[in-house]
Amino acid sequence: MATDVSTLHHAPAKQRRGWLEWITTVDHKKIGIMYAVTAFLFFVIGGLEALLIRLQLGTPQNTLLTPEAYNQVFTMHGTTMVFMAIMPVNAGFMNYFVPLMIGAGDMAYPRMNAMSYWLLLFGGIVMYSSFVFGGGAPDAGWFAYAPLTSTTYSVTRGMDYWVLGLQLLGVSSLAGSVNIIVTIIRLRAPGMRFNRMPLFVWMSFVTSFLLIFALPSITVGITLLFFDRNFGTNFFLPAAGGDPLLWQHLFWFFGHPEVYIMILPAFGVVSEMLPVFSRKPIFGYEFVAYSGVAIGVLGFTVWAHHMFATNLGVIADTFFAAASMLISVPTGVKIFNWLATLWRGELRFKTPMLFSLGFIAMFVIGGISGVSLAAAPFDLQVTDSYFVVAHFHYVLFGGAVFALFGASYYWFPKITGKMMSERIGKWHFWILMLGFNLTFFPQHMLGLQGMPRRVWTYQQNQGWDFYNLLSTIGAFCIALGTLVFIVNFIISLRKGAPAGNDPWDAATLEWATTSPPPAHNFDVEYIVHSRRPLWDNKYSGEGRGMTINYDFHPHLPPPSFAPIIFSFGLFVLAYGMLNLASAPLIGIPLILVALAIAFVGMNRWVGEIAQDPVL
Repeated sequence: MATDVSTLHHAPAKQRRGWLEWITTVDHKKIGIMYAVTAFLFFVIGGLEALLIRLQLGTPQNTLLTPEAYNQVFTMHGTTMVFMAIMPVNAGFMNYFVPLMIGAGDMAYPRMNAMSYWLLLFGGIVMYSSFVFGGGAPDAGWFAYAPLTSTTYSVTRGMDYWVLGLQLLGVSSLAGSVNIIVTIIRLRAPGMRFNRMPLFVWMSFVTSFLLIFALPSITVGITLLFFDRNFGTNFFLPAAGGDPLLWQHLFWFFGHPEVYIMILPAFGVVSEMLPVFSRKPIFGYEFVAYSGVAIGVLGFTVWAHHMFATNLGVIADTFFAAASMLISVPTGVKIFNWLATLWRGELRFKTPMLFSLGFIAMFVIGGISGVSLAAAPFDLQVTDSYFVVAHFHYVLFGGAVFALFGASYYWFPKITGKMMSERIGKWHFWILMLGFNLTFFPQHMLGLQGMPRRVWTYQQNQGWDFYNLLSTIGAFCIALGTLVFIVNFIISLRKGAPAGNDPWDAATLEWATTSPPPAHNFDVEYIVHSRRPLWDNKYSGEGRGMTINYDFHPHLPPPSFAPIIFSFGLFVLAYGMLNLASAPLIGIPLILVALAIAFVGMNRWVGEIAQDPVL
């Protein structure tokens, strides 16, 4: 049921300028921008780490990186791309556009929204500070398999920083997910029933539930790991009666839904862009929406296909193989819906459309290799090989990253009021497409020829030299494509052509307000009558898609220091926990200081809510 906001009255917010405005903001749009910019910076860092990996593997018996340095760079690359790049940029687009697409003035919990961002930033800082304070970065892979994470094999403090950084990132994601769910349930515009919501909103809704149900598993796992490393427990140490497979179950029960957590928002973005640039409705709206729900449910039944090589037994292998093949059905439904949307449409090959088409092609390749990996006999032959690396990147880079670049071109006009350069954008697309396939397609052959993943070097004349060289050249093409995007972004931000409110002739509510939107999002309240309210009003007659309530009084919460203060308290708490076992005279005072800071932030937070109880 949508909330009636017509009785709310505007609360004048204190005006701050410069950096202070961004530090204290609770505006979902500014928070979304901060999410996206921070995530892109981490994406660049993770990309530089990937270049180091490819330089090391570009030629056999290379000594650019030591084995220890390679393991650290390899671990931080995967962790950064998953937890600090793709997930947060998804969160950034959700933060900015979900309220706009449902006709809301803000998120349900603006202060908690700001807290989610600051915990993302502080979690990333904790993890990367391991290079300086931890004696070295985490070095057991982003999957952190036991017993490689024990102090016997991971002798630096890097894995402890990894655990505490992930804890902060997990709290950030959980708080953000609750906020998205409540916002969608409570703040939809009048008339916007669930079956009228934009598909990006649908996928954001499903993704948020996935996070809430998946994160507790890895939270338990990394907490037990921290106790093993610091307090003498033996949950994952086989020599002392622990079970390393327990870690794999806990990790992959989170880890495989995590794939859908990263890809479902991309599905939603593509489901918004394809109809706009085909000038026709999405084919099979209900199938696209409910297949996303099916993917979310089935995603929790397939985790052990990552463990076929651990001798789970015939019954378990059969079940998880069947479940892994079954989940391809709702995914395939989306592919055919997208292709049917294109069929006989008035196609406009703008840059967002090119990235959408590239997404479909690359994701299909990743999906086909994924179905083959669902067959246990084949999986046993290629597990822990570069075939799996290729599959994973075709799904997450060819899928999520292509879609998110498309979303950047699609929504840049709404965020900034300016258009990005189409000419430079198309150069970006084709360079990225070339570089991506040059990097990752040869890795299928490397895997089939037996090259194991996670190795820092290899011998000559094993048939791997040429494919590794191709892959390294492709990685630098990806870097060039990303540089082209950065140049396009900067030029367009400074000199881009004015966009207007609806430059793409789109269908959903975010295009009904100004570009960029005002602080309160909308000057009027829209009453929704169709799935494409703006389009139907333009082409089917005024009032067919939506009508307007002019007696509308938006409410804005004031800026607040409380979220950053509370988040900083948790940030300090992480460092206190890092020193609790090894240096309690440092750790205990840090924990006490952290709790005091968090108390000040929470006390201020509660006081602000008491003064402004509406939000």
